[in-house]
Amino acid sequence: MTIAHADTIAGLVKGLAVLESFDTERQRLNATLAAQRAGLTRAAARRHLLTLAHLGYLESDGQFFWLSPRVLRLSGAYLASARLPRVIQPTLNRLAAETSDVYSAAVLDGDDIVIVARSAGLAPSNQLLAYGRHLGARLPAHATSTGRVLLAALPRAELSAWLKGRVLRRITAHTVTAPRAFRAVLAQVAEQDYCVATDEHELGVHAVAVPLRRRQGQTVAALNVVLAPGRVSEAALASDILPRLREAASEIRQLL
Repeated sequence: MTIAHADTIAGLVKGLAVLESFDTERQRLNATLAAQRAGLTRAAARRHLLTLAHLGYLESDGQFFWLSPRVLRLSGAYLASARLPRVIQPTLNRLAAETSDVYSAAVLDGDDIVIVARSAGLAPSNQLLAYGRHLGARLPAHATSTGRVLLAALPRAELSAWLKGRVLRRITAHTVTAPRAFRAVLAQVAEQDYCVATDEHELGVHAVAVPLRRRQGQTVAALNVVLAPGRVSEAALASDILPRLREAASEIRQLL
């Protein structure tokens, strides 16, 4: 959504930028680090850190700051009120009960995908549980099966804007980062209407994703399953994995 500059509350924008500066790579920040990450002066970052700590969203030892459990109020409110996760969750649970695999649904948010629903329970000890598959996890869109499905579904102009000037980060030796090669990957995903990502975000992780569409045809999320090496063969895709995912996507589509 685009709004007029006069309608923008600059302080709120900066405060949220500071709050979003915390992630798995930087769990504790001081004013200098927060300023670098949020694009603010050190003095401004310090004021925002102190304010967020005063409001209970951060904790501090006097020098460094870190997120407090109160931040979960924001994500918890989304999961409790948003329709998409509530509609998807029963189907994910059923799939997991049938196969003992881990299923999730994700949406595109800037550079990343965000997991908004995940099958209940943990994978059994003989199954693979990929890193960062918890609710709210953010993963790089270009290196994940769900991200590629969602990017492939963008209108051409939006995809071009997303790709323009973007440097795709190499996460493993298998990550596709060359712009032309990546465009070819997305074209193939769009044509076949599914994506298989192997060893690109995490070594040993194989994921298969399909789009989740509204009845009007708009892609609003992507559904995927994480599988152990050796389970993603052409025969398995055709006979079991894709039919199961597509049937689930069709089931969800009637509810969106």
